[in-house]
Amino acid sequence: MIDIASIIQGYAHGNFLMADDYDNLGWYSSNERTLIPLDERFRHPKSLKRVLNQNKFSVAINKDFLGVCLGCANRETTWISHDLIEIYLKLNHAGWAYSFETWQGDKLAGGILGIVIKGAFIGESMFYNIPDGSKVAMVKLVEHLRSRHFLLFDAQMQNPHLARFGSYIIENYEYIRLLNQALDRPCKFD
Repeated sequence: MIDIASIIQGYAHGNFLMADDYDNLGWYSSNERTLIPLDERFRHPKSLKRVLNQNKFSVAINKDFLGVCLGCANRETTWISHDLIEIYLKLNHAGWAYSFETWQGDKLAGGILGIVIKGAFIGESMFYNIPDGSKVAMVKLVEHLRSRHFLLFDAQMQNPHLARFGSYIIENYEYIRLLNQALDRPCKFD
């Protein structure tokens, strides 16, 4: 049985769930965390400006939550196991997990999967089916989080794709301090 309260408590203490190479779930933490800035430090590739101006994508929240989970897990090597997808579905039904999606007509273009606890958005993964789908989702999600006064957008681990948006690394002690501040901020995601 999935204990939602324990899972949320784990995330609220700065941990995150992952499956290992054998699909065993476990709690993980890191000495460093990657954040997406929600202030003027956020940026996006210049080439994306044209795509944003064309309004080729619409955005939605939880229109196809399972589709986003499956899209995020659909890679050669993934830490998102079937058991973890089941947990995400339970968290979604309980109002803790969300998908922020881009659509092109009736096709899911891309999306970001995350856990929301008060003023913290803990990004679990992102994917795209259509080029620029995940990039537009990132820009629109940051706008969404800003408009709802979120304090923290945790991307967990740095990669070159996130660095293009201004992501930065902080030490775990600083992350815990910011997370605790975010947990004191009553924000509503949808």
